[in-house]
Amino acid sequence: MKLRYLYLVLALIGLILPYSQFLPWIMEHHAMNIPLFIHDLFANQISAFFAMDVIVSAIVLIVFILDESRCLGMRTLWLPVIATLLVGVSLGLPLFLYLRQIQLDQSRI
Repeated sequence: MKLRYLYLVLALIGLILPYSQFLPWIMEHHAMNIPLFIHDLFANQISAFFAMDVIVSAIVLIVFILDESRCLGMRTLWLPVIATLLVGVSLGLPLFLYLRQIQLDQSRI
């Protein structure tokens, strides 16, 4: 299996798993209730630990995407940035690695 296809599979998993938890929460509360979301996100120290870890990781990933995309001349950098903001690092990182691998494969031809 080519590496880029593995990244694509991981991106799909990175979309499905988080949303398998998020969509039922939205259905339970009948909308995206931002104050309740933040309250639940920081409900205890363990969830706050994971929230802070993901927030910092997302910021680092976006900086990396912007820098690496510029170095490689990639034009689709907006896609993994939006994926990171809407889903998280679990989708944004493998999606970026997939797009980056396509760019690298094309530059080797």
